[in-house]
Amino acid sequence: MTLTKLAGGTAAVGLAAIGVLHGVWIFSTWPLANRAEFARTVVGVAEADLPTPELTAAAAAVLGVASYVTAARADLVPQMRPRRLVRQGVWGVAGVLILRGAAGLVSSGLTSRPTDFTRWDLALYSPLCLTLGGLAAYVAVSTRPPRREGRRHVIGRLEGRRNGEDRR
Repeated sequence: MTLTKLAGGTAAVGLAAIGVLHGVWIFSTWPLANRAEFARTVVGVAEADLPTPELTAAAAAVLGVASYVTAARADLVPQMRPRRLVRQGVWGVAGVLILRGAAGLVSSGLTSRPTDFTRWDLALYSPLCLTLGGLAAYVAVSTRPPRREGRRHVIGRLEGRRNGEDRR
């Protein structure tokens, strides 16, 4: 197994697991006892400000797509067409996760009064986002298509072949 497949598989499984967890949260506050504790610890808001089940389902779906594009780009599952969407998708996954992780560390680290959410954000949520984002970025970089030769270089090489030269 290549390092790209290992990184892609690890990121895809992590994203899928978080997506499944969001799916569970549509109907339940597991692993916490009630909505107030869930709101305070997981989301960092008052109970009245919790996202709707529809928004939570949308987050679960986005995480599922993120898992797929990461696994597909690592060549662990078949890629849909156009392949450009998968290539761009894994870059998007990496960028969003790295941005979320960095912003979480900064905002939670600068708070003057730590809360349950900020403690969890510093200990788990942000580092996990940075790790998954880094793995997705590795997949994106390591699967980059080869650069095309410039038009002038190709034309010059073809002209050289016509004249009996090999310009490689």
